[in-house]
Amino acid sequence: MLIPFGILLILVVYLIYTRSKFEKDTVKVYEEKFAQWQKHSKITKQKESKKELVGLVFKKDYKVSIELFDDSARNALEKGKFDIGNLKDS
Repeated sequence: MLIPFGILLILVVYLIYTRSKFEKDTVKVYEEKFAQWQKHSKITKQKESKKELVGLVFKKDYKVSIELFDDSARNALEKGKFDIGNLKDS
């Protein structure tokens, strides 16, 4: 009865050892691949966009007019892609 339990114990210890060795090797390979990927990747940090003054807004009676310094913002204004904010609140 002692021999089968001894063989079973040796087998369990062997399987635990080989599994832990396999996991360490796998982690090492993935860490090396990740280091290579970081070295060769071309990911750049996104630049923060800054506010740019492109025109002025005037109100005369009940009519609002926008005067642009350059036409770079004309397309966004025509499409209605703008936010309305209040300088008094900020």
